[in-house]
Amino acid sequence: MKALVIGGTGPSGPYIVNGLLARGHDVTILHGGQHEVEFAQPVEHIHTDPHFEETLAPALAGRSFDIVLATYGRMRIIAQLLKGRTGRFIGAGGSSVYAPPDDPRWGPLGRPLLLPEDGPRCDDPVGPKFNHLMWVTEEAVMQAHREGHYNATYFRYPLLYGPHAPGNADWSLVRRILDGRKQVVIPANGLLKRRGYAQNVAHALLLAVDQPQASAGQIYNIRDEQQYTQRQYVDFIARHLRHDWAVFEVLPALAQRVYKGGAAPFRDAVIEFDISKIKTQLGYRDIVTPAEALAATVDWLAANRPPAGGEIERQLGDPFAYAAEDALIAAFRSGTEAMERVVFPEMKLGHMYRHPKKPGEAWSPPARQHGQPH
Repeated sequence: MKALVIGGTGPSGPYIVNGLLARGHDVTILHGGQHEVEFAQPVEHIHTDPHFEETLAPALAGRSFDIVLATYGRMRIIAQLLKGRTGRFIGAGGSSVYAPPDDPRWGPLGRPLLLPEDGPRCDDPVGPKFNHLMWVTEEAVMQAHREGHYNATYFRYPLLYGPHAPGNADWSLVRRILDGRKQVVIPANGLLKRRGYAQNVAHALLLAVDQPQASAGQIYNIRDEQQYTQRQYVDFIARHLRHDWAVFEVLPALAQRVYKGGAAPFRDAVIEFDISKIKTQLGYRDIVTPAEALAATVDWLAANRPPAGGEIERQLGDPFAYAAEDALIAAFRSGTEAMERVVFPEMKLGHMYRHPKKPGEAWSPPARQHGQPH
């Protein structure tokens, strides 16, 4: 079978391409040519910009494929151009397609912590433009499926991490360790947004390749099965690199001033994908554990240090402004000490269920401060 991969040289691309090769596909990759990687076997390269019809149309003129996996470029244009050129289309787009937290369709409690695929989406053009364009993209792919142009499946990608991942948020921590920092700021109680290791995400797409009927017309959320707090990632990375430092958990809004890529706003940092659908329908399970994945990512970043102030650090929105970080930590410690001096009446926690010592005994409060029996 002839397969076209649009992208193919990013973090998940080599795993997808090699997976197709292992399945016996004749693979062509279409990408901009800015990055080249080695694959298990030689593949044909089409170098063009996948964001515009005027560059894509000539590159695909006279070509057809049994299956297309589009992981890069402007998907709504790609979905249109591939009509009549393939029988199977698998697309991967962004995850910020859901409706804003204040959308009334979420109900009186607002947006839940765990988002299913069929939750309200940003279909209102008056809403956030970038989020709305993700809805337009999903609809372009699914409309082509409904009209019978091809059998389509669509994936909502998480924040990818791993070797070659653009804007890898772990670099904010790894560089600080390599630079010998002894204190670090992180958002309190925060999660990094919907993380997915590149090899795990590629595995999800290949499950759809293997199961075209089960995945036909479906949209899937995808991420690593287990997600962890930012504090857990920070502690793991420090242990892995044998580094000791003091960790200061501050309000997420303050942490975002330190580095945007590694500190999502609180309302986004606790929102998570529900991935039960792909686990049930396609049998998805992580093939690389988060600990193995994070260790491999950290080792690769340490061995392939991005240039200071270069593209990766600008993608992260991280100025590595250590003097300002130290000033923020000093202010945080001073404020914390002041708050700790505020005195509250001491009151012991009372258990909500009775623990009678004899029949008919009523609920009683916990023992007094000095341990007198009640």
